[in-house]
Amino acid sequence: MITRQVEIENLLYKHAPDFEIAKILREDIKEYFTTLEKSFINSKGKDFLYKHTKAIDTLLKIVYKVALRSSFGAYIPMKNNLPISLFALGSYGREQLCVYSDIDLMIVYKDTIGYNIKEIIEKILHILWDCRLKLGHRVHEVSELFEVSKRDITIKTAMIESRFIEGSHYLSTEVENELNIIRHYKQEEFIDAKIDELRELHIKYPLTMEPNLKDGEGGFRSANLVYWIGNILYNINKIRELPREIIVEDEYKNFHIALDFLFRVRSALHLASGKKEDRLRLELIPQIAKYLGYEDTYKEQMRFAKKVTQQLKIIKLYTTIWINGLTGKHLLGESSNIIKPKNYTTLNEFIEQLSSIEGDFLPHPTLIKRLIYAKKPKRADETIYKSVYKIFFRPNSASIIKTLLNAHLISYTISPLKKVLNLPQFDGYHQYAVGIHSINALYALEHIKDNRLLEIFNRLELREKALLKLVVLLHDSGKGRSRDHSIVGAELFGIYAKKLGFSAQEIKVGKYLIKYHTKMSFVAQREDLNSEQTILKFVSLFPTQKELDLIYLLTYSDMSGVGVGIYSDFNAQLLYTLYSQASISLNYDKKINATSKRLKKERLLQKSIEFKSLPKLLQRKILSIPSDLLFIKYPLAKIIEISKKSYGLNDYIFSIENNKFLSIEIIRKNNLDLSYLLNKLRRLEIVNMDICKLFNGVKYFNLEFNNIIDSSEALLIEEIVHKALNRTKKLELPSPDIKEDEVYINCNHSNEHAMMRVKCKNQKGILCYIINIFDNLGIDITSAKIYTKSNRVDDLFLIEKNGNFCHNTNQIIKELTE
Repeated sequence: MITRQVEIENLLYKHAPDFEIAKILREDIKEYFTTLEKSFINSKGKDFLYKHTKAIDTLLKIVYKVALRSSFGAYIPMKNNLPISLFALGSYGREQLCVYSDIDLMIVYKDTIGYNIKEIIEKILHILWDCRLKLGHRVHEVSELFEVSKRDITIKTAMIESRFIEGSHYLSTEVENELNIIRHYKQEEFIDAKIDELRELHIKYPLTMEPNLKDGEGGFRSANLVYWIGNILYNINKIRELPREIIVEDEYKNFHIALDFLFRVRSALHLASGKKEDRLRLELIPQIAKYLGYEDTYKEQMRFAKKVTQQLKIIKLYTTIWINGLTGKHLLGESSNIIKPKNYTTLNEFIEQLSSIEGDFLPHPTLIKRLIYAKKPKRADETIYKSVYKIFFRPNSASIIKTLLNAHLISYTISPLKKVLNLPQFDGYHQYAVGIHSINALYALEHIKDNRLLEIFNRLELREKALLKLVVLLHDSGKGRSRDHSIVGAELFGIYAKKLGFSAQEIKVGKYLIKYHTKMSFVAQREDLNSEQTILKFVSLFPTQKELDLIYLLTYSDMSGVGVGIYSDFNAQLLYTLYSQASISLNYDKKINATSKRLKKERLLQKSIEFKSLPKLLQRKILSIPSDLLFIKYPLAKIIEISKKSYGLNDYIFSIENNKFLSIEIIRKNNLDLSYLLNKLRRLEIVNMDICKLFNGVKYFNLEFNNIIDSSEALLIEEIVHKALNRTKKLELPSPDIKEDEVYINCNHSNEHAMMRVKCKNQKGILCYIINIFDNLGIDITSAKIYTKSNRVDDLFLIEKNGNFCHNTNQIIKELTE
C-alpha cells in the first residue's frame, strides 16, 4: 500500500512537520484506493478483504512509527516499554474490512510518568485524520476497559473481537487479561441481548429482493453472533475452532463457502456504489455481477442474484442451528407454539408430526436439524407424496411448507418450486424471490383479512380449499423459462398435482387458474371497469360463480404475497368491483357467448405473424375496438386490413365491388349521411349492412345489395357516396308500413348500449327511413346488422346510451308506425 516509504524516512530524518508526512501518506492512500477495483476484478475478490485489512495494518504501523519518531527523534524507546497499543475493532478486527467501511481503532494506554503518552496518542490521531481516513476510534486506559464495557453492549462486543495491530506486547497482554474478565462477565445477559438484537434486525430486514447483507436474514451479523458467542464461551478466534459436537465439518464447509461468496459480493457492492452500502440494490446488480466474473447478460445477472439468496439462506440455516447448539436459545421470540422434534428418524414421520399440529407454529432449531438429517428415499416416492398431499388439507399448511423451506427440503418435497425457489423477480413489483413470495401468498390465503373474501373462502369445500392452496403455492413455478410462465406453471402443476392424488377434474381447474392467474389483477387495475365489454371479456374466461370465486381468492393471495401495501384498500375495491359486476353478468348467457367468440378470435389474432408486425399502439387499439360484430363475423386478415386502413385516417376512404353482387365498403372519420346514401340507392335491394365502431372516432360500413349494377352506373354511385360523405341533406321520405309489435326496443340491453330490432315485411327505403330518424335525433349507432330473407327484414341496431335514444323511444316508435 505505502509505496513512498523511503521518502517518508527521509522526511523523518530531516525532522519534517507531521502534516508534510501526512500529505505523502494521503497521496499514497488515494492512489491505493484507485487500484482496488482492478485488484478485485483480477482476483474476482478472493482474499480481497484480508489483503485490504493488512494494507490498513501497514498504514497504521507507519503512522505509529511516524508519531514516535516525531516525539522521540533518534531516542525512540523499545515498543514494549512504551505503554501504548493499537487494536482493530469490528470488521477490521475480524480481518473482514470492506472498501468503504469505517476503520474502527482502539488505542489502549497506561498513563506512565515521563512518556507524554496522551500527546503521542493525539499525534497518532492527528496524522490519521490528516490522511483523511474514515476513522472510528476509541481511546482508553487499560484499567478502565472493564468499566467501559459494562456501559454499552456494543462497546463490549467490539472489545471481545479486538485484534492487536501495533505497540507494546506487554500492554497487549494486560489488555487480553481484561478482555477475559469482560468475556466472563454476565455471559448469559450478553447472549440474550445479542440474540434479541439479531431477532429485531431480522424483522426489520427480511430476505427480500434487495437483501441487507450485513443486518438482514442470513447476513454477516448472523455469522458474527456465532463468533461472539463462541468467543465468550470458548475464547475462540475463528468459528471453525468451535467444538465438533456443535459444528459438523460438512456444515462448516458449506457455511464457509457461502460466507466467502457474500464477502466478495459486499466488496463488489462497495466498489459499485462508491460508498459504504449494505443493501444489494437492484440497479447495482449488473455491475456487481460483472465484478465477480459473470457475463454481462440478463440471464447471468439472474443467476448471480439467485445465488446470493441461496447463500444467505445457507448462512441463516446453520447459524440458527449453531446458536441453539451453543446456548440452548433461539431467534424465534416469545411464540407460544414453538415445535420441537419427536423421536422420529424418517422424513415421512416428521411430515406427519407437522401435519398433526394445530394452528400456526414455529420450528425449533433442533427440529430443523433433525429434518435435515432425516432418512428419506433418494427421490420423493409415493409415500412422500401422500404425506405432502395431507399438508394442503391442514389450516396451517403455510407453517408446514415454511418449515420445509427452512430445512432446505422444498426442492425435494415440492419439485415444481426447485428452479424458482431463489429466483429473483426484477420487475419493480415483487419484493421477494419466487419461493418466499409463493409461501407468503399461501399464508395470506390462510389468514384472509378481507371479510368479503373470507366469506367466499369459507363457502369452499375442504378439497376445493386444498386444491386452491396448491394452486397458490405453484402459481409462479413456471418463471425463469423462455415460455410464458403461466403456461409452464400450469403444466408443472398438472404433473405434480397428479402425483399428489388430485382428480383429473381438479387438475383441470387448477391448471386453468394458473394459466390465467394474472388476469383479474390486470383487468381490475388497468382496464375500464365501467365498460361492459371489459366485464364480459373477463366473465367469458371465468363463466361460473365457482371459477369467479377461485380466481378472486387466488388474486388476493398473489397480491398479498408480493409485499407490504400492495393489496391496499384501493386495489381491494377495484377487485371487488370487478368480481361483483362479473357475478351479475353471469346471468347474460348470450352476451357471454358472443364475447367468448370474440376472445377466441382475439387470441388467434394475437398469434398471427401479420398482427405481431403491426405497431404496438395499433395492436392495442384493435383489441379495444368496441364492436363485437367485427370480430365475430370477419376473418383475421379482414380485421387487420380494416384496422390498418383506419389507423391514421383523417377523412374517409371507400371502395365499390360489383362482382357477384354490389357491395360498398366505407371507412370514415367524420361525416356520413347514411340516410341520403340509402335513399339514393333505394331502388336496389339491400340485404345486409354492418356498422362497426372502431377507434379514434372511425367507423366501418359495409353495405351489400342483392343486385349487380351496370358498369355505366359505377361512376354515378361513386358520386353519390362522395356526396353522402361530404354534406348532410334534409330528406322527405315516405313512411313505411310497420306495426307497433314489429318494433322491439330495450334500453337495458347493457350498461353502455341500448338495442332496437325491427322485424317486418321488406319495403323499399325502409332502412333509409330508420337511419334518417336516427340522424335527426343525433343517435349514434355502434353496430348494425341488417338481414333480408323471404321478403322479410330483420334489422338489429346497437346504439350508444348518450340520452338521445332512450329519451326519445316513444317518438321513434310513433314515427316508425304511424
